[in-house]
Amino acid sequence: MSNDRAAGPDPLIAAARAAAPLAAEHAGASEAARTLAKPVAEAVVAAGFPGYFAPAAAGGRAGTFTGLLGAVAALGEGCTSAAWCASVVASAGRMTAYLPTAGQEAVWHKGPDTVVSAGLVPSGTAERGPGGWRLNGTWPYVSAVDFSDWTLVAARAQTPEGQHVRVFAVPRTDYRIEDTWLTVALRGTGSNSVVLDDVLVPDERSVALDVLLAGAAPDSDAACHQVPLKAGNGLTLAAPLLGATRGALHRWSHLVRGKLAGPGGAISGAQDAGPFEQLLARAEGETDAAQLLLERVARTTDEGPYSDLDSARNGRDSALAADLLASVVDRLLRTAGTRAQAEGEELQRRWRDVNCGAGHSGLQFAPLAGTYARLLNAAPQAG
Repeated sequence: MSNDRAAGPDPLIAAARAAAPLAAEHAGASEAARTLAKPVAEAVVAAGFPGYFAPAAAGGRAGTFTGLLGAVAALGEGCTSAAWCASVVASAGRMTAYLPTAGQEAVWHKGPDTVVSAGLVPSGTAERGPGGWRLNGTWPYVSAVDFSDWTLVAARAQTPEGQHVRVFAVPRTDYRIEDTWLTVALRGTGSNSVVLDDVLVPDERSVALDVLLAGAAPDSDAACHQVPLKAGNGLTLAAPLLGATRGALHRWSHLVRGKLAGPGGAISGAQDAGPFEQLLARAEGETDAAQLLLERVARTTDEGPYSDLDSARNGRDSALAADLLASVVDRLLRTAGTRAQAEGEELQRRWRDVNCGAGHSGLQFAPLAGTYARLLNAAPQAG
């Protein structure tokens, strides 16, 4: 049993549930603006997502992946984009634990409400300069960057020993944001581009990407800071889709309520369920199956230790859950009638959001399944 379960429900989950109606109220406005509405961004911060995984020394919670899953899914029932932003800023906050101590102190000097975003695709370059590294480049698809205080970016660093990838913490005063997030879905995430022009980043705000990938933070023994990046990354991407699918199912039930047996026309035990009752049961069941997969990922990540096979299974399970959820919303949209496809209709927005999220490179089933199968085949067989 994880510490989170032993201690009772995580307070972040209750805070996320309280914020979900506000996120739902502003979901259309967030989509239209292509960034989270200000009250929603403030609610994400107030709920405690930015500092949830932050080091305890910085005032953070050093929380659990089980707690994050429950909280992000709860918020996702209100708005997929809000849940996506909440999940990624929590994840980025966790990554700061791998910076040198002075770098952590710089990022969190204003407290655990500091919002950190991240662009870990090595899209820029870093060259040695006096006192640190000079960074140049453009990093696309940085979710929640519009209300961030810091961002983490990965860049190819050239040294006399050769090239390697490093991660750098950069304050908001040092980067520009380019409005490039023009997509069909998850529009409210404001996943715009970060631009750095010859920015000097001191050594204490830099760490080799390999350190994050390995997952052993040198200055923290908290369980969440001893997690290989690939062990938990899929969960942070799939958790918003779980909540979004729950929200889609609720909306679908409202749209087709005249076709579902209700209190006045309940189906007796001797009768076969009608087509819409079967659709409801299947959608609920497949969504529950995805939740069970993600809960196992969360437990595995919280409890450790991790073999390469454990991390690969987590990736496979997260991608499989995303596939299941995308199938559910596909079926819901197809069966809800023409009005479900109207511009501005919640169900078609959730359908777009879930399919877009499931298409993320970190949730592609084929490569993740291939890695898992190769490791499984190489593992010693019992008996």
